[in-house]
Amino acid sequence: MTVESVRPEATETRSATGLRQPPVAGGAVPVLGHGWKLVRDPLAFLAQLRDHGDVVRLKLGPKTVYAVTTPALTGAVALSPDYIIAGPLWESLESLLGKEGVATANGPLHRRQRRTIQPAFRLDAIPAYGPIMAEEAYALVERWRSGQVLDVTAESFRVAVRVAARCLMRGSYMDARAERICAALATLFSGMYQRMVVPLGPLYKVPLPANREFNRALADLHLLVDEIVADRRASGQKPDDLLTALLEAEDENGEPIGEQEIHDQVIAILTPGSETVGSVIMSLLLVLTERPEIGDKIRDEVKAVVGDRQVAFEDVRKLAYTANVVTETLRLYPAVWILTRRAVADTELGGYRIPKGADLIYSPYAIQRDHRSYRRHEEFDPDRWLPERSKEVPKYAMSPFSVGNRKCPSDHFSMAELTLITAAIASNYRFEHAPGSDTRPRIGITLRPRRLMLRALPR
Repeated sequence: MTVESVRPEATETRSATGLRQPPVAGGAVPVLGHGWKLVRDPLAFLAQLRDHGDVVRLKLGPKTVYAVTTPALTGAVALSPDYIIAGPLWESLESLLGKEGVATANGPLHRRQRRTIQPAFRLDAIPAYGPIMAEEAYALVERWRSGQVLDVTAESFRVAVRVAARCLMRGSYMDARAERICAALATLFSGMYQRMVVPLGPLYKVPLPANREFNRALADLHLLVDEIVADRRASGQKPDDLLTALLEAEDENGEPIGEQEIHDQVIAILTPGSETVGSVIMSLLLVLTERPEIGDKIRDEVKAVVGDRQVAFEDVRKLAYTANVVTETLRLYPAVWILTRRAVADTELGGYRIPKGADLIYSPYAIQRDHRSYRRHEEFDPDRWLPERSKEVPKYAMSPFSVGNRKCPSDHFSMAELTLITAAIASNYRFEHAPGSDTRPRIGITLRPRRLMLRALPR
């Protein structure tokens, strides 16, 4: 991609308020606008936009979208009440997540839902999940002793779904459904990305094979959620978990929340969390495969902390190097690599006018790989997160769980889970690629390796 392909307009316009209009990226094509670039090579395209403005206008089909490219301005967008969860990303996710779940709701509904689910992710609540996280991590370790070639996609999403289900919904009934959930998510998140960058609305209703496959996967996932809720109700059990909290939650009038909201909340628990954690586990395994010295250092740290016994949740806070490996993986391979917001008022951002109703887009991937924020920005360096060095990173240049009232409520949960799983795996295995492994990024709503096929070599 050449500089000319994203060169801003030579002339700059000003609105009646005197604020500048952001420059427009070049290279748009009829009908699709810049959507074709976001399909063909989105990571490279977004990474270059900062060279052409702090805010840059893009055309996605018939829409004008404002790309925000600097850490400070992405932080401002995330924290400002002038921008809400909306835009191309969330519109593409609506068929999956609905409009009444915590991931997509705004305003008072979102605040009430946060209050409902937040107790499950309090720091003092997370240790109770530790035995389940450790059990699932070592189930992987034991299963991989067979020496078979590992399909890392299936393995990563299986453990992510099982940890989420067992910790937050206390259900063995998930065992038979984990594979169906993983298969459905793979189809859905690929199709949703296409719907985001090329928003052609009615064309996605045409009964083409890809659309039929998408609709089948969507219907099966919604059926699975209904089965999970029905099984819990039929059991008569009320364990202290997130599903019980949802089933007993009340609205602002003291009435039980509706069935649709319960359904959408369960979807929000199972799908985005499992998809993002599973994607990060895949990226961590890619790191351990291509940088074996990283795995050696993790093994040495685990040995120094726990000796010959298995890693437990209580050990996680002592595994500083392992946690830094997870953090550096989140920097270079963020599962959530693209986000969108919508302006609810005429506002100013970085000296530019943003009109009410405008959609904004920004990329954690591009922000977290920017050479202006990181020395040796493309290098995998866990030590950059040592306390004395992490101070060099500009504010909002590393926000893998977002910030403000849209910050992921499970950030501490996910970091503990990822650190424990990484420690258990790296202290038991080294890895090598098997035939059919494809490390190129698979770009959908989330970012992960396209297809990892690995051999686990016992240490």
